[in-house]
Amino acid sequence: MGVMRRLEWYARKRMQGTLSGRHSSPDKGFSAEFAEHREYAPGDDPKNLDWKVMAKSDRHVIKQYIEETNLRTMMVVDVSGSMEYTGDEAAQVDGVPLSKLAYAKHLAAALSYLFIKQGDAVGLTTFDQELRSFVRAGSRPSQVRRILQELHETKAGKDTDCGAVLHRVAERIPKRGVVVVISDLFDDPDKIIEALHHFDYRQHELVLFHLLAEEELTFPFKKFQRFRDLEGVAEMLRIDPQAVRAAYLEKVRNFVKRIDGACGKMRADYVPVNTKTPLRDTLLRYLGGRK
Repeated sequence: MGVMRRLEWYARKRMQGTLSGRHSSPDKGFSAEFAEHREYAPGDDPKNLDWKVMAKSDRHVIKQYIEETNLRTMMVVDVSGSMEYTGDEAAQVDGVPLSKLAYAKHLAAALSYLFIKQGDAVGLTTFDQELRSFVRAGSRPSQVRRILQELHETKAGKDTDCGAVLHRVAERIPKRGVVVVISDLFDDPDKIIEALHHFDYRQHELVLFHLLAEEELTFPFKKFQRFRDLEGVAEMLRIDPQAVRAAYLEKVRNFVKRIDGACGKMRADYVPVNTKTPLRDTLLRYLGGRK
C-alpha cells in the first residue's frame, strides 16, 4: 500500500456528492469556479452580489459557483469461472501467482483504499451470471475493511452473463459517479458495449480494466492440448493449437479493438491489463497517466 499513499484520483466528469471535496459537482454553491448569475433573494449574503453587473444594468444578481464534492465510486468485479485462470507467467504477490480473479481482487482493494484515503466514498459489486454481492458506497475508514472482507470471502462462480448483469448494476447505482469495472469480458461484445452505454447514459464516469493472462493474449501452446472450460459451458476439448492459433489471435485482436473503440466514443477509460504485469506497475501506469 506504500505506493498508494502518493497517488490521487481526480474525477473528469462533474460528480454528485454530499461533502466538500476535490471533484466538480453539477450543484451550485460558492467555491472557486464561476457557474452563472441568479437574481438576488432575501437572505442571500450581500458579499456575493456582483457589483459590476449592478453598476451596468442596475440588476441585483448573485454569483454562483460550481461546488466541489466528494466522489462516489462503485467497484464492479467479475468473479465468474473464467477469472480463475492463472497461467504460467502471472504476476505474484508474496510468492503466489495471481489468477485473474486474485489480480482483480487486489486491484479493487488497492483502488478502494485510495478512494477512502482521499475522503471519497466507494462501494463494491461482484457478479458472474447474477449479482453476487452489493456493498453500498461509504467513505468511513471501516469501509475498506468491509470491502476487503467481502473480496476475501468471494469465490469464483461458473458461467457469466456480463452484459445483462452490468445493466442491472447500472440501474442500482443511484447517483452519477465513477464506475470501475474489472473483468476479462468473456461475453458477446455487442452485449457488453450496450451495457457500457447504459453507464454512460446515466452520466457515470466509466473505467474498464480488461484483465487477460499472457497465454490468452499470445496463445503460445504448440503441442496438442486439453482445454477445460472453467465456466462449465462446454466439454473439455483436445485440439491442435497451431491449427487454431492464427484465427484465435485475430478474434482476440478484433474483440479488444471493438471494446477499446466503444470506450473511446464514450470517453471512457479502457485499460488493458496483462496479468503478468505487476499490480504496482499497472496502478502507477494508469493513475500516473490519468494525472
